[in-house]
Amino acid sequence: MNTPADFSRDDPRGAEYVLGVLDAAERSALEREMTGNAALRADVASWEARLMPLAEDVRAIVPPARVWTRIRFDLGLLRDEAGAPRGGLWNNLGLWRWLGVCASVAAVVLVAVNLNLVRERQAAQAPTAPVAPVAPSASAPAATGYLVATIARSDGVAHWTATVDLRRKEMVVVPAVHPVVAADRATELWLIPPNAKPIPLGVFPSDQPAKMRLPDEIVARMNSSAILAVSLEPHGGSPTGQPTGPVLATGALQTT
Repeated sequence: MNTPADFSRDDPRGAEYVLGVLDAAERSALEREMTGNAALRADVASWEARLMPLAEDVRAIVPPARVWTRIRFDLGLLRDEAGAPRGGLWNNLGLWRWLGVCASVAAVVLVAVNLNLVRERQAAQAPTAPVAPVAPSASAPAATGYLVATIARSDGVAHWTATVDLRRKEMVVVPAVHPVVAADRATELWLIPPNAKPIPLGVFPSDQPAKMRLPDEIVARMNSSAILAVSLEPHGGSPTGQPTGPVLATGALQTT
């Protein structure tokens, strides 16, 4: 596809506006500024011409009717078999799980677009002399700053998804099903680096989205060679610092 080459390298707001990453106040301020700034309008138009064709490479997929039925059911727009309305949106696990998955996909797409722009900018500014490529290490941290994992049972059924933001040192765990945990038990998350003992990351609610802050020493050991695991433990977590109950699910960390 052909895209214009003369875009602003000094003011990133045009690209941020087109990508939709500005908050409401910033977006409104930029739109007001564009009304009297022809150069800014041209910059935004240049970014639109540059970025919008990327969507042409995404093949449209029509979801089956059952998908929309399940979404409406989880949003409380349909009644259950007994005729009683579903719970409120705030307490709707299905809604939060669906939003969590959508947010993860949107973040991956946005990161991929931004990474492509950075690579193009670096290529435009690179010297003409050839540079020998360096093969990336399989265990190196994600170049995008994100790692993801599908934490599944041994039979392949996913129980949770995890997204790690290495720069913010945060991890979000979202349930993919309705795990049933006894009232006197808790689910605990573990990081298992290669050839090392499991490292406890904390107890989290099995049926609700959870956000975890990650210490620097944990972030340093998170890479595409590590594994996340969930075990069943007493309330408050393992008393020994190592898994004491059965391992419910595991998943390898992967770069986005």
